[in-house]
Amino acid sequence: MAFFGERATAGRQATDHRLSRHWRGFGLAAGIATFVQRLRNLGWSEGRTVAIEYRWGEGRRERFAEIAAEFVRLKVDLIVAGGSAVPLLKQATSVVPIVFVLATDPVGGGLVASLSRPGGNVTGLSNQGVDLATGRLEILLEVVTGLRRLAILANVDFAESLLEMAEVEAAARSLGIEVAKVEIRRTEDIAPAFETLQRQADALYVVVDGLVSANRTRIFTLATSARLPTIVNTREHAEAGALMSFGPSFHALFRRAAEYVDKILRGGKPADIPVEQPTNYDLVINLITAKAIGLAISPTLLARANEVIE
Repeated sequence: MAFFGERATAGRQATDHRLSRHWRGFGLAAGIATFVQRLRNLGWSEGRTVAIEYRWGEGRRERFAEIAAEFVRLKVDLIVAGGSAVPLLKQATSVVPIVFVLATDPVGGGLVASLSRPGGNVTGLSNQGVDLATGRLEILLEVVTGLRRLAILANVDFAESLLEMAEVEAAARSLGIEVAKVEIRRTEDIAPAFETLQRQADALYVVVDGLVSANRTRIFTLATSARLPTIVNTREHAEAGALMSFGPSFHALFRRAAEYVDKILRGGKPADIPVEQPTNYDLVINLITAKAIGLAISPTLLARANEVIE
């Protein structure tokens, strides 16, 4: 993710707002552009009324902690972060407002007390990763005829990934599908994890977090080599080689995140701003990957897709 610090002015009278924004290596250049554009529409113009500094964590937790400490030292006025970085940010500060984007399960992950009343210094947007896990599995079942063995790859050092993994495992078992959990904690675990599969799975569900995102090309190259159909939650990972993605519209989430920032910079308190859940969802299918693994996608499913990569 990137962190950024913003010093903002309002009208002709300079204020002393500094805002830190933390994206975590998701490859979301378009999302960030949407965020910046919405800020501009709301009166915060980059280079004029707001200065932005970007920091990239590259999926390394130690880097997240370093950057969190850096922005606390700089006394920023607000931090915008991906969900997996928020626990470390909360450890670093209970005072600086934090707006999260893409949190999988903000309540279950301990980011907020409740969706309606977040409490503390944290609020933001949920991508409903856990709630959508069953939906993604159902889409995968439409594509992989006779799916009997499902591998689930996740960073087990990230609490929200564990929640999603458990949701997928429960849904799979209810459908009579065997589950193999593929646990990683660092980049070096990825290649050996695929070696342990040894064709023991018919498909792969990838739980996305910063570590996975930083290594998405590696993961989907290995999956394609193993001829494993994959499903994830974000369009960017489908672009990186996953077979399919199904999840909230990132553009909508980033646009709303800018509106959260605007509210807080104008005096709102995170504790009083409810966490929002998405209303727009995108199904993206990568036909290049489908061809590479020798898999045919039905015209019916293609017609339902918001985007087809070919």
